[in-house]
Amino acid sequence: MTVVFRNNNMAILTIKGYQGAIIRSYGGERMSGSNRVSITAGDIEIELEGATIEVNERLGALKEDYTWTILVERLRDAREGALDAAQTTAKNEGLPERGSAFAALLSNCSLTKKPDQVLGAIHFLRDVESLDDAPPRVINQLFEDAGFNPPDNLSLYLNRLRERGFLEIPNNTEDKNRYAILTSKGREHLNQRSSA
Repeated sequence: MTVVFRNNNMAILTIKGYQGAIIRSYGGERMSGSNRVSITAGDIEIELEGATIEVNERLGALKEDYTWTILVERLRDAREGALDAAQTTAKNEGLPERGSAFAALLSNCSLTKKPDQVLGAIHFLRDVESLDDAPPRVINQLFEDAGFNPPDNLSLYLNRLRERGFLEIPNNTEDKNRYAILTSKGREHLNQRSSA
């Protein structure tokens, strides 16, 4: 599955799926006054090119078509497959592989800002590694295993993510950040970042 978006001076996003999804972002070509959307998902191919308003109108019409529903389902399946593959790798290969799996998650979901990376870390620890408790040392070690600098003030990031409604502390635990889990709003934010 490949999805390519080209827009004035914007990056191209490519999603390729085989046994899961690999997402790469790289610099786009400059196309003066022109926009291009090229989507291929199996046997579904969509090519749109033209001025922004033309592409937006045609894309809006496509979104009402059943083909768009199939396309979105395939993208979801590819994303879930990637998460399943990361989870399987983490369980089968042991902790040394967790760094590369977490780095792939950050890269695949375009999580470049530290708050988004912290949210991704909580997601990874809860949903991929199935941990119930993630003290700061575990989160920081995950960043180090992936070759990233750990957050300078992790508690501040976690509190701000809670204030934004992306994280919550379950009622049956102490009111400590180590028990934080993603809310539906937090999951939606990660989904939006992965398709940005």
